[in-house]
Amino acid sequence: MPDTPFPPGASAVSDASGAASGASLAALDDARGDGLSETLISSETVYRGHFLHAKHDRVRLPDGREASREYVVHPGAVMVVPLLPDGRLVMERQFRYPVGMTMIEFPAGKFDPGEGALACAQRELREETGYVARRWARAGLMHPVIGYASERIEVWFADELTLGERHLDDGEFLDVFTATQQELEGWMRDGLLTDAKTIVGMMWLRQWRAGVWPLDWQAV
Repeated sequence: MPDTPFPPGASAVSDASGAASGASLAALDDARGDGLSETLISSETVYRGHFLHAKHDRVRLPDGREASREYVVHPGAVMVVPLLPDGRLVMERQFRYPVGMTMIEFPAGKFDPGEGALACAQRELREETGYVARRWARAGLMHPVIGYASERIEVWFADELTLGERHLDDGEFLDVFTATQQELEGWMRDGLLTDAKTIVGMMWLRQWRAGVWPLDWQAV
């Protein structure tokens, strides 16, 4: 019988086919002590940039051996799924130097020091698109590159938008446009939309609109 992917005490939830489809969040949060955790022995910062840092750590594995871990420390970010009254989504086109491509994305940006998630989401939406939202809902959290970076991205939905002026950062260039859910899904299928965080946002949008994943909206 295969090993269970869930921590001790977590009970798998089965769907109609009988396949395991989830576990309680409380049990998943209590993942330490499951025989999989690694223990830090030493840590060295090998590069310190403007907002990204590269580290080289030595860790002790669950079986007692030692290993090296190289990874990037990221301050975290938010992504916003902005909803227009006609159902269209506010999107961006931005050149991303590491992949050498202009990408289709939902508005997103990193945390400023000491900044809260909602404040960051409001700021990024306003600065990049000019839109201000009256209603906000936190959808969830994603870790996009768990193999080599600490980055986490909070997913927020924004509704009841009012258009104002953009205030892009110095050296930031991007286009703002609108698209339907169907258009975006077609671009995903055809390989024209490949940004991972935006694909996650699209998944959340589909589930919310289908009534499967409700959102807790707040007026601000």
